[in-house]
Parts: sequence; C-alpha cells; structure tokens
Amino acid sequence: LSVEESGLSRVARIFASSSKLLLFPAIVYSIFLPMKLGTAWFYVGLPITLIGMIAYTIVLVNWATTPLDNQVFGGLYRYSRHPMYVTMFVFLLGLGIVTASWVLLLLFIIFVVGCVVFVNVEEQSCLDKYGDAYREYMDRTPRWIGIPKLSV
Repeated sequence: LSVEESGLSRVARIFASSSKLLLFPAIVYSIFLPMKLGTAWFYVGLPITLIGMIAYTIVLVNWATTPLDNQVFGGLYRYSRHPMYVTMFVFLLGLGIVTASWVLLLLFIIFVVGCVVFVNVEEQSCLDKYGDAYREYMDRTPRWIGIPKLSV
C-alpha cells in the first residue's frame, strides 16, 4: 500500500512524506552546531542523544539479522512496532537539546507528527504482506513503546 493509495488526504500525504525527508538535513545541520558544553542543555541532552544512538543501532541489528521477507519480532521490536521511529525521535530530541537548537527541536516535532500520520499506511502495508501474523503482533505489541502483552 503506497502513500497515494492510503486514503490520506493529499496534504497529509505530502506532510508525511516530506517530514521524513527532513531527517537527513537535520542530522547534517546538527554537525555544524556547537554543543552547549557545561550547561544544563548539554547534561540533559547528551544522555538522551546517546540512548537514541545506541537504541537505533540495536534496532538496525535486529532488522539486519532477520531473514529477508520475514517480519521482525525480536529485540526492541518486542516493545514497539516502530522502534526505528521511536529511537530516531529520542535521538533528534537529544540533538535539539544538546545543541539548544530551536530549529532541530522544530524539525523533531515535524518528524514526529509526520511519522504519526504515516504509521497507519505502514501498518496496513504490513497487514497486507504478513496477514494474521502481523495482526497478532499488533495485538500484543504497543505501537510506540511499552510492555508487550502476554500471549494467551
């Protein structure tokens, strides 16, 4: 199911797609911003950024070690159906704080809203591809983050 076939309004489709396109420029932009060393911004933002980076790396390993055409159910995918998005949210939030950049914090908000809009399309695509296995996964795994429900 493509974004065009999703039933989202044209504006929502454009917003969801372009919010993801902002991710790379935001990261490149952050490279040129100085960290606010020795400030509360730094001490609050650094652990958030590191948690986001480490968690994103774990998610990539979970995804990369799953055979092609198989749904990823293990690792951080047990706690979130969209851990790549969640870990990028954490990473971008941390970057915005550690650099005290309102631009990055605004891009973080745009990215989060775009992902929230787009996630229904992605989940429908997974339902189409994986069927009941994905529906069961949806029933036991929180969309964003949480404790998985026990299978009965």
